[in-house]
Amino acid sequence: MFRVGTSKNTAWIVTKTFLQASALTYIFLYKIPVFIQYLESINNWQLFDSLPYVGWPLIILFAGCGVYGGFSMSLLGKGTPLPLDCAPKLVIGGAYQFVRNPMAIAGIGQIISAGLVLGSWGVILYGLQAALVWHFLVRPSEERDLQNRFGEDFVRYKKRVGLWVPRFRTSD
Repeated sequence: MFRVGTSKNTAWIVTKTFLQASALTYIFLYKIPVFIQYLESINNWQLFDSLPYVGWPLIILFAGCGVYGGFSMSLLGKGTPLPLDCAPKLVIGGAYQFVRNPMAIAGIGQIISAGLVLGSWGVILYGLQAALVWHFLVRPSEERDLQNRFGEDFVRYKKRVGLWVPRFRTSD
C-alpha cells in the first residue's frame, strides 16, 4: 500500500502535492459535503442555521494547517502526503513537530467547518466518521509502515509528538 517517492526534483514534488491536495479537497471537502447537504435539503433534514462567520474562519485556519503540512512533507521529506508517493525521509519538522498528522487534522477540521457553513449535521457527522476511519483504519497501517522504515527514530518521534492534540514545545 505504501510506495516511497523517488523524485529528487523539489518543484515536481511540491507540484504533485498541490495537485493531489486540490483533487482531494474538491472531492472530499466540496463535492461530498454539497451532496450531503443536497440530500438533507430534499428530505427536510437540515437542523440548524448556517454559521458562516464561525465556519469560514475555521476552514481558512485548517486549510493553512493543511498547506503547512503538505509543504513540510514535500520540502523536508521529499515526498507527498499520499501513500502512493510517500516521503523517503521521516518528517519531524515543520507542521510535524507539533502534531503527528497535521494533514488528517486539517482535512477533518475543514469538513466539520464546512458543516457549520452549510448548516448541515450530515456534513459534521461525515467529518466525525472520517476521523474514526482515519484513526482506526488508516493510521495503524501508516504507523506500521513508518516504524518499519524508520525504526527507533519513529518510536521516539511518536512518544514526543501528539497524535490529535498539538504540542507546542519543539525540543525534548
